[in-house]
Amino acid sequence: MSILVVGSVAFDTIATPSGQVKDILGGAATYFALAASYFTEVRVVAVVGEDFTPEHEAVLKNRGVDTRGIERTQGKTFRWGGQYLDNLNDAKTDFTELNVFEKFQPRIPKEYSDTQILFLANIHPTLQAAVRLEMDGVRLTGGDTMNFWIKGTPRELAETLKLVNVLLINDTETKMLAGEKNLPRAARKVLAMGPSALVVKHGEYGATIFFREGAFGIGSHPFRAPALPIEEVKDPTGAGDSFAGGFMGYLASQGEGDISREVLKRALFYGGVMGSFAVERFGTERLQNLTRGEIDARFQVFRELTHLE
Repeated sequence: MSILVVGSVAFDTIATPSGQVKDILGGAATYFALAASYFTEVRVVAVVGEDFTPEHEAVLKNRGVDTRGIERTQGKTFRWGGQYLDNLNDAKTDFTELNVFEKFQPRIPKEYSDTQILFLANIHPTLQAAVRLEMDGVRLTGGDTMNFWIKGTPRELAETLKLVNVLLINDTETKMLAGEKNLPRAARKVLAMGPSALVVKHGEYGATIFFREGAFGIGSHPFRAPALPIEEVKDPTGAGDSFAGGFMGYLASQGEGDISREVLKRALFYGGVMGSFAVERFGTERLQNLTRGEIDARFQVFRELTHLE
């Protein structure tokens, strides 16, 4: 099944203990699309400026990503700068320049109308809701948000969450959204807002999926997947978006049958696989040059980590 991701394409300037890079290709939609492209057909809706060159677009096209939904407009592409010099789990933002992204109004090409899975990356909740309502034929919708929207647009976000089947956010965002310090209680409150499943990302400690009672089968017990120990993390930027791409991409690869809890659990591992590859190089470099064999081999390592004879 095809996936449409709506989000940001950006240029990042990053400093980590492994080095520094300037104006490398990034953005939530970019990381998501590259990760998901190893599992299924991916389409992107985003906006870029005049500094987005054919070489930048080729990074996506070389992975078979459909870029017809990327709008070109006058001005500069969204830029973000940050550093992880003190803590690899916490980015210190140096600057954010929204540029053309500030007035982003997603335009869905008519060729994308048959899309079956939609992922609403981290953009204004009102825009997320508008896209979801326009794409009323999708079978499954995933979504992301962040503390900025949780604090600044709670009503709009509440309306959007009613339209999302699977929400993927981190543990801090989950507790903030629910107004609850205990994660299981927070997850239950978030699920009551609309999603059928909640994927809570724990960074280097893996991810947990919580289910609303009766959704995707019987029962409501959560499931936890670990993170793969990585000897050297060069750049954590985009790890969460790559996780989402692997997770949603695997779901799309399962065809048009019903998505079960077991499929969602397995998708957690593929999300972890793609996130683990992303952090091994700066920017999207590692995601550009993978093989399905490498992905499946790392998935097997994840399985062995969690399998007790």
